[in-house]
Amino acid sequence: MTTPDYIRSFDLLSLSDIPLVGGKTASLGELHRLLAGARVSVPQGFAITAEAYRDALTRAGAWGELKARLADLDPDDVDDLARRAAAARRIVYEATADAALCAQIAEAFRRLREACGGGELSVAVRSSATAEDLPTASFAGQHDSFLHIRDEAGLIEACRRCFASLFTDRAIVYRINNGFDHFKVALSVAVMQMVRSDEATSGVIFTLDTESGFPDVVFVTGAYGLGENVVQGRVDPDEFYLHKPTFRQGFRAVLKRSRGAKQTRIVWRTGPHGPALRSVRVPLAERGRYCLTDAEVMDLTEVAIRIEDHYSKRAGRPTPMDIEWAKDAGDGRLYIVQARPETVASQRGEEIETFRLTGSGAVLVEGKAVGERIAGGPVRVVRTAAALKAFQPGDVLVASATSPDWEPVLKKASAVVTDRGGRTCHAAIVARELGIPAVVGTGDATRRLAAGGRVTVSCAEGEVGKVYQGDVPFEIQRLKAADLQQPRTSVMLNLAHPDLAFRAAQLPSAGVGLARLEFIIGERIRLHPMAAAHPERVTSTRDRTAIARLAAGHASAREYFIQGLVEGVGVIAAAFHPRPVVVRLSDFKTNEYARLLGGADFEPKEENPMLGFRGASRYAHPLYAEGFALECEALRRVRQDLGLKNLRVMVPFCRTTAEAARVLDAMAANGLKRGQDGLEVYVMCEIPNNVIQIDAFAKLFDGFSIGSNDLTQLVLGVDRDSETVAFDFDERDPGVLEMLRQAVAGAHRNGRHVGICGEAPATYPEIAAFLTGLGIDSMSVNPQSLPRTLAVVREAEARPAAA
Repeated sequence: MTTPDYIRSFDLLSLSDIPLVGGKTASLGELHRLLAGARVSVPQGFAITAEAYRDALTRAGAWGELKARLADLDPDDVDDLARRAAAARRIVYEATADAALCAQIAEAFRRLREACGGGELSVAVRSSATAEDLPTASFAGQHDSFLHIRDEAGLIEACRRCFASLFTDRAIVYRINNGFDHFKVALSVAVMQMVRSDEATSGVIFTLDTESGFPDVVFVTGAYGLGENVVQGRVDPDEFYLHKPTFRQGFRAVLKRSRGAKQTRIVWRTGPHGPALRSVRVPLAERGRYCLTDAEVMDLTEVAIRIEDHYSKRAGRPTPMDIEWAKDAGDGRLYIVQARPETVASQRGEEIETFRLTGSGAVLVEGKAVGERIAGGPVRVVRTAAALKAFQPGDVLVASATSPDWEPVLKKASAVVTDRGGRTCHAAIVARELGIPAVVGTGDATRRLAAGGRVTVSCAEGEVGKVYQGDVPFEIQRLKAADLQQPRTSVMLNLAHPDLAFRAAQLPSAGVGLARLEFIIGERIRLHPMAAAHPERVTSTRDRTAIARLAAGHASAREYFIQGLVEGVGVIAAAFHPRPVVVRLSDFKTNEYARLLGGADFEPKEENPMLGFRGASRYAHPLYAEGFALECEALRRVRQDLGLKNLRVMVPFCRTTAEAARVLDAMAANGLKRGQDGLEVYVMCEIPNNVIQIDAFAKLFDGFSIGSNDLTQLVLGVDRDSETVAFDFDERDPGVLEMLRQAVAGAHRNGRHVGICGEAPATYPEIAAFLTGLGIDSMSVNPQSLPRTLAVVREAEARPAAA
């Protein structure tokens, strides 16, 4: 009987061949043609079909024994699972020794070597299950891969072991958990030209934000050496975010970046026992640099968008992608070595689930947050695979890094904490799929967290995940997106933290009515603007050392400050694009500015900072003008370099029109001219004079945003920072309400937009209803208050208009 042809070259494959070669290899064939001639391409290679696996087991008469080995399997019995899985792998390994199949593999290897130039050829052998990379299951890390195979005998051995890996412990459990029949899943093997990234770089790309599911960014990660380090979480990779809508418009700029530790690299080395893969330390100088140039990040982003567009068109729906890339040390080119639909963040339903701490505790360790959830439990430190036997359901798994072999235990964990790894490592991927929080890359959790001690793992506070001592209380709010409809009055968000922007942007808001620069400066940059402009004038040795450390890797402290502000503001503007984002210029008080690094050398001492050198009075003043120039330069770059023209600028605490004119002139001199390139400039309406002279202020600004906190303070003469007279501070006072009425009427009289960004509408629903009745254009509230405010405003709009 003639043996079928089990070999298919990549250039003959497409996505229609998934039943034949599995999702991974079919995708490589599809991409091989899609990226032909592109700067980023796919290595040459061939597939051994899933039919080869089935026929080999049939010819060997192995199906009966294989099914018997897996009958009545209890996946929670770890020891029995290991024994049965090993027996199943032996059956497959022996069956695939078929002479005809091995001959075809050897001949395909010789043809590939000739196609690659005829010299020495090194290949990678990777699994591709016929049920793999489906929209609801990734099979990530379930089966084995083999790298740097250089001869026919080694290739045949690797292929047999790859076929057998269909029955690893983790793959068996994964299929059970996801409802796949063990015997309806078959394995194809992909053999591709090895990309020598061990002497270069590699990483993973997602065409969405992996934590929030936000679809409008490309997330690129990379580290030195083979990509296994990044995937398995053995290193903290470099991370880059790019904004798809503006990238498509030609704005090729990184939205946000962070430099990872990149502690080790996997390389191919010859040792006493021959060539092998080894993990080596990365020199500090290399670790301190990004592993990718901006040009390479742009090329990877461009091809990632191209791949996503292609898959989305084929599927007839948006299809975010999970893509692995590698750079070859020989030719210096970038290659795509795998692409599959992303299967976790993109599958989230229409229910909005928000976790929020309602208590506090001591922070034991911090790292990168994965999952935006909160959970707690006893610490279980796992240093070896043998320690997994003691793991109990609900434990918090703490390890240096996780392995695919641990998956049967990971599904029992309430949370995961690792010393190493980034947001695309194995622990992160599995945690997202299981719906549990993970804090990765903590550095020393295995040393600092005591075994058996109870902790609370919080990933709901932004990109920094925290592990708290003890059981810190928290609440979960669940809402259906369909129930949160926008009323006619625009309900916007107050947003201080860029880390929460991608998540918040998916709430049904009309944009951001207030993004505060001082929060970004104080919490992310931590450096006084004037100290950034003149670090040589800082007198504190401790502050000078801290500034130098922060600015390391940047051209100067000035550039560090500007870049930090660009990224903070840019992320918020990108998240809500094209909806408007109103960014308020910094409004620290002198005592608050003085607490920043270097701040004490630049701030005057004031008895009443609340009414002193703050807001607009600073911007053109000699004591702060150079610091203000840095703020303007950052906002200019967000609009012009990142293309985020939805950004609007707002001037706070502007006492007089003369002061307003000076500020507008200073902004124009620093590249932010009102009206140029569509720039709108608003002013806070928070001083009684803003209301009294609203006609005059309306000639200088495009809109008003009522700051109810300061307006109430100044109408009632109550210091809102004073606990002694706090009982007199009430936005519902008739005098304050009259000021609100006049502000809305005055803005509309002059054809200007008017909104409110103070806390009053969120604190008092009756004020939200009152403002709706006045016809205010927008209200801006914190994300937690959005559902209630939407309901109040819709109800107020439904009432008959007052006579």
